[in-house]
Amino acid sequence: MVKPLPFEEPVIRLREKIDELKGITDEAHVDMSGEITQLEERLARLEKDVYGNMEPWDRVQVARHPERPTTLDYIGHLFNDFIELHGDRNYGDDAAIVGGIAEFDGTPVTVIGHQRGKDTKENIRRNFGMPHPEGYRKALRLMKQAEKFGRPIVCFIDTKGAYPGKAAEERGQSEAIARNLVEMAGLTVPVISIVIGEGGSGGALGLGVANRIYMLENSTYSVISPEGAASILWKDAALAKQAAEAMKITAGDLKEMDIIDGVIPEVMGGAHRDAEQQSGEIRETLRTALAALGSMPADGLVQDRYEKFRKIGVYSE
Repeated sequence: MVKPLPFEEPVIRLREKIDELKGITDEAHVDMSGEITQLEERLARLEKDVYGNMEPWDRVQVARHPERPTTLDYIGHLFNDFIELHGDRNYGDDAAIVGGIAEFDGTPVTVIGHQRGKDTKENIRRNFGMPHPEGYRKALRLMKQAEKFGRPIVCFIDTKGAYPGKAAEERGQSEAIARNLVEMAGLTVPVISIVIGEGGSGGALGLGVANRIYMLENSTYSVISPEGAASILWKDAALAKQAAEAMKITAGDLKEMDIIDGVIPEVMGGAHRDAEQQSGEIRETLRTALAALGSMPADGLVQDRYEKFRKIGVYSE
C-alpha cells in the first residue's frame, strides 16, 4: 500500500469510505451502488482540487516519497537491453549513480542517473542517492564514451545533493562536479536531463548541463534544500515550508523562469501511484526531444547548449 502524505488525508478518508460501502455491498448483499457512485464523483472532484492546487511544500513531500520511481524503475519501463557499466577507472564504483547503454525506440543511447534505495539496506549501499566524486567521474566516463560512438545521452536527476562527507572532499568532490559541468557543456551529442524527484544543488547540476531539461510535475530543482535555506536565512529549519515557497523550486516556477524546457505531467496523486503510466508520459517527451535534437550538427548542439544557459538569470547594469 502506498503511504499517504499529510495533505492527502481527506482523499484517503473518502477512499476508505467508498471501500467500506463496497464491502457492505458484497457481504450483506445490500445495493448501495447509488451512494457509491455519488461518493466516487465526489472523490474525483476532491482529487482534482487537492492535487491540482498543491503548495510548493506539498510537492517537496511528493518528490521525496519513499515509493517514488527511481532511475532504475524508469530504465526498466523506457529502454530495452540495458547494460549497466560500472566504475570510474580511477577509484571505484559509486552505487549512487547508475549508468550504461540501452536502446530507446531502436536507437542506441547512454542512460545515466542518480539512484536511491528502496529500503534502508539499499539506501545505505547507495548512500541515499548522494554521489561521491567517483560517481560523477563514472558518469563523465560514460558521457565521453557516448560522444565517441555518437549516442544521445539521457540523464535522470534525483538527489538531495552530492555527498558532503570528509572522504568525498578528500577525493575531490568539487573538482569532479566542476569537470562534469565543463565537459558536458562541450559534448557533441544530444543531452537530455529529466528531474524525476529532488534536484539538489551541484549534485544535481553535475548531470544537468543539457540541451533540454525537463521536470516531472511534482519534482523540485534548487541550489539548496528548503530546510537548508531556512537554517541559513532564518536560523530555523522548521521554516522549511516558507522557504520552499520563497525559493521558487517547483517545476511550474522554473518553467516560468525559462530554466527548464518543459513540465512532464504526473499521474493523479504522483508518479509513485503508477510508474508504468508515468513512464508513458516521459517516453513521449523523450521522443519529441530526441527528434528535435537529432537533426542538429555537432557544433549546433554545443551552441544550443551554450545559448540555453547563457540566457538563464536576470541581471542589470
